[in-house]
Amino acid sequence: MCGITGFISTEKIDFKYTLKNMINELIHRGPDDQGFWIDEEEKVGLGHTRLSILDLSQAGHQPMISKSERYVIVFNGEIYNHLSIRSEIDTLEKVNWKGHSDTETLLSAIEIWGIEQTLNKCVGMFAFALWDKIDKSLLLARDRMGEKPLYYGWVNNNFVFGSELKSIKRFTGFKNEIDRNSLALYLRYSSIPEPYSIYENINKLESGCYLTYDYKQRKIRIKNYYSIEKISNQSCLNEFSLNDVEAVSKLESLLMDSVGLQMQADVPTGAFLSGGVDSTIIVALMQAQSKRKINTFSIGFEQKDYNEAEHARSVSKYLGTDHYDLYVSGQEVLDVIPLLPNMYCEPFSDSSQIPTYLVSKIAKEKVTVCLTGDAGDELFCGYNRYNLANKSWNKISKIPMPLRSMLGFGINAIPYDIWELLFQPFKKQNKKSQAHFNKLDKFLKASLLLNSKNRKDFYHKGFMSHNNDVENWVLKSKLPKTIFELNDSAPSSYFSEMMKLDLMSYLPNDNLVKVDRAAMEVSLETRVPLLDHRIVEFALNLPLEFKLRDGVNKWILREVLYKHVPKKLIDRPKMGFAVPLASWLRGPLKDWGENLLNEKKLIQQGYFNATIIRRKWEEHISGKRNWHYQLWDVLIFQSWLNEQ
Repeated sequence: MCGITGFISTEKIDFKYTLKNMINELIHRGPDDQGFWIDEEEKVGLGHTRLSILDLSQAGHQPMISKSERYVIVFNGEIYNHLSIRSEIDTLEKVNWKGHSDTETLLSAIEIWGIEQTLNKCVGMFAFALWDKIDKSLLLARDRMGEKPLYYGWVNNNFVFGSELKSIKRFTGFKNEIDRNSLALYLRYSSIPEPYSIYENINKLESGCYLTYDYKQRKIRIKNYYSIEKISNQSCLNEFSLNDVEAVSKLESLLMDSVGLQMQADVPTGAFLSGGVDSTIIVALMQAQSKRKINTFSIGFEQKDYNEAEHARSVSKYLGTDHYDLYVSGQEVLDVIPLLPNMYCEPFSDSSQIPTYLVSKIAKEKVTVCLTGDAGDELFCGYNRYNLANKSWNKISKIPMPLRSMLGFGINAIPYDIWELLFQPFKKQNKKSQAHFNKLDKFLKASLLLNSKNRKDFYHKGFMSHNNDVENWVLKSKLPKTIFELNDSAPSSYFSEMMKLDLMSYLPNDNLVKVDRAAMEVSLETRVPLLDHRIVEFALNLPLEFKLRDGVNKWILREVLYKHVPKKLIDRPKMGFAVPLASWLRGPLKDWGENLLNEKKLIQQGYFNATIIRRKWEEHISGKRNWHYQLWDVLIFQSWLNEQ
């Protein structure tokens, strides 16, 4: 894993000074080596910071120039099958390889087959920039599923790019304004979805795309070389011919190959282990292919409701891994919060980022590479929300739309104080008054979903959106359209539609961002075996009954797992990496929140409707309503803004 950055300038600047400043912002992504390449005549600069994983020698130094000297590349990521690609190249021509890095293989492949054929051959995670000295063009490319980040855009008339916004902001004269429309998106999803960024004129390159910037004509062309949408649509037309035994065997073979490829490294490797289905299957297949004990890592909490460490240790004991866990106090978790604005280069408020950082920190003490179980939920129907959304929609969709809309409007037209009186009987039934408030709070929020136009809209508003009123929260904003508003073709199954939406939105914009930034903050490379595109395509072609059977989610994944681990070790309720935000904002974080949400400060900054924010804050800290998710989004933005 590395950091890449660079520019094509139209102005007279100090190239070396500028590029070094940009590189310095990415040293956490690559502390082992730094390099840069400049063509002052063409005003092009490429910079690289290296976390050495494969070929630790200087033969892997970047920027790297191709054999013909036509191309210069800066590369971040791993091409797991690069040795097989290298073998294929050797059958076509004699190459005097300088080392055994995947970057050298990639360059040679591009010279032989061109960019698109090479990308289609690669199994891996990556983001890279390639300068073509002959065509005077710059190419940016990103992996199929969006594991590695890549930003690009304009600072004045200069084209810039980088693994993180931090490096772009160090380009001479950066004064790009905060994009209020992106801020509205952030409040809705707790992250800013691709292709947007928090700054005007700066974008994210979307997953499965490559961009060509024509230096002569000053034009950008973006091409999608890999599309989940197309694969998903095609899968609806394909007839699945495997029986249960054959399907389980096929998935196990694919997983074994993917895990084996991703274990390759010239540095110590390990895995995150929560004791759940996804992380356990990765660890089990790693241990099955290793002669030595695998290093595994988990995080434990004082609160039992949030603690999975005991389950992880039980799995580790059975598999025989070298297991390391760290039990952290609430204060230790809180101590991470001031680090978040610098860790995430733009506002990001999925609170599970905190334990992700902590487990990455303990892993880095022992290894440089960690495999994770991410994407199992999106591929194999793992989220509990899928069942809840399906059951809820089946009920409310029976009510005619006009009647539903009137009902929702009527419920919310009644003042809160009236509803509080109506819910008094619930209060008497509960010794704790907070339970009474929670019931009323959930009822009022659920009523807002009654006007959902269709099942996709229902899932979007009810399960993927933190806030459906963001244009009123963010001043002078207009919410851009996302995948949820597009009229794409939907699978026949609601479960399949929800999984596809998550695979295209929640996974790349939230989960993968969370893990990449948290791990890279401590210079730890993370790898996701379940996102091998061959596994993704297999999962997309699986009929729903292989994922959800007799009320059991991830059925086929579990069947593979039970070959390696006893069922009793795995079958338990899903917990996840959650933190108690609602109570924290009323307790240890109250003063911090009050300072950031100071009314005068909100008005002076001019981004938010101060009246709405203050009302939500006061309702929350009083215990009257629960607005912790919405307020956390605002608080993280405010904290980030203070650091800019």
